[in-house]
Amino acid sequence: MSAVRHRLLAAAATVPLLALALGACGYGSQARKDTASEVVPQGAKTDGLDEVKIGFFGNTTHATPLVGIRKGLFQKELGGTRVKSSVFNAGPAEIEALNSGAIDIGWIGPSPAINGYTKSHGKSLKIIAGSASGGVSLVVDPKKIKSLADLKGKTIATPQLGNTQDVALLNFLAQRGYTVDATTGKGDVTVQRTENKVTPTAFQQGGIDGAWVPEPTAAKLVSVGGTRLLDEKSLWPNGKFVITNVIVSQKFLKEHPKAVEAVLRGSVRTNAWIRSHPAEAAQALNDQLADPQIAGKALPADIIGPAFKNTDVTDDPLAATLRQEADHAVKAGLLKQPDLKGIYDLTLLNKVLGAEGRAPVDDAGLGSE
Repeated sequence: MSAVRHRLLAAAATVPLLALALGACGYGSQARKDTASEVVPQGAKTDGLDEVKIGFFGNTTHATPLVGIRKGLFQKELGGTRVKSSVFNAGPAEIEALNSGAIDIGWIGPSPAINGYTKSHGKSLKIIAGSASGGVSLVVDPKKIKSLADLKGKTIATPQLGNTQDVALLNFLAQRGYTVDATTGKGDVTVQRTENKVTPTAFQQGGIDGAWVPEPTAAKLVSVGGTRLLDEKSLWPNGKFVITNVIVSQKFLKEHPKAVEAVLRGSVRTNAWIRSHPAEAAQALNDQLADPQIAGKALPADIIGPAFKNTDVTDDPLAATLRQEADHAVKAGLLKQPDLKGIYDLTLLNKVLGAEGRAPVDDAGLGSE
């Protein structure tokens, strides 16, 4: 086991329970070994750096880094500076990696980004771009649940206590008048925290009646007989809400802005390529997932297709929805009122967008002074 991996695993294991709950994305608890881009660096080094270390998850909501690395789009922007990537299964390990300098830039969900920022009193990270929106559904056993009115007395899974989908389900149930103890998950509806990799089996065995989960878990449940009862997009204005952000170490941002700008340019151009080449992008994503260093297995066509289609890539971090997601966690009693002022720095993103002839994006009043 590498020293980096050992350190990340140890850090993840010692995170206090509440911090782990609020930070995790529900895809497991381990960080996988470092992997490097297969595209050969060429040209001058950006900011004089030998490498830029980026982190992400091996799933469809992190399509931007997966496809961008596969197609060499990040490496092209960084020239002679090598892209070095690390794959994570959970938010706490990725935040620890960012804090320790094991990675410089990461793709991560809103809950761990909020937790990482607030725990460091606003000194560890900045959100510098969006990456994905949507890609979350309530999938149920159609024999047990035929409508939203049938949820009472049923057991619904979420990936982990306090993670983004857990908070979303608790908020949804509260709005519909159901009472649920956020910590135990007991109440009118039982909220059962179950890792995404276990959820399809629990669903097939009847241990749960449904699940509020991200892709590709939602598509996996559908493939074994589940029905999408609710797409979370329907609960948000214009069907948009943040599921994946791009974060950076504040130290790295200050010391290497040209490298950060190059990565953001790669992100923006990757998202544009994904939107204009959806079929090819889905294949590139699946090919990358098959890499033993990432997921080790490609997804079947009946899963990768719906999962990819249900998740939208975006450069806009959808800052207003991040604020709302934090408010939902506070109302559920899983988070103290956070001070999110300064969590965003969209300066370089808006510079990149401007160079592409596109309008700037907004930080919803949560940007740096």
